[in-house]
Amino acid sequence: MTEEAKPEDTLLLRREDFEDLLDRAAERGAEHCLAHLGLENGSAARDIRELRDLLEAWRDARRTVWRTVIKVATTGLLAALLVGAAIKLKLTGGAP
Repeated sequence: MTEEAKPEDTLLLRREDFEDLLDRAAERGAEHCLAHLGLENGSAARDIRELRDLLEAWRDARRTVWRTVIKVATTGLLAALLVGAAIKLKLTGGAP
């Protein structure tokens, strides 16, 4: 027992109307998402740009820290090798 759809129950949309409906739904979804993130006001673009700048600064700082750690470790190792070589060759000027 299936009921046939009555013409007044069927919703027919033109392609343009359907695309307009999709555009409005996408815009409302984006606005809802921005509101959920706390970016609903007009400064959302500026806030996101600042967040990206902050993230880039964090990445630069992290990269600089690693480079500094490697330089300090390399310098320490070379200094230890020089001190070891000086002791081995008795260049310290101490008693024999």
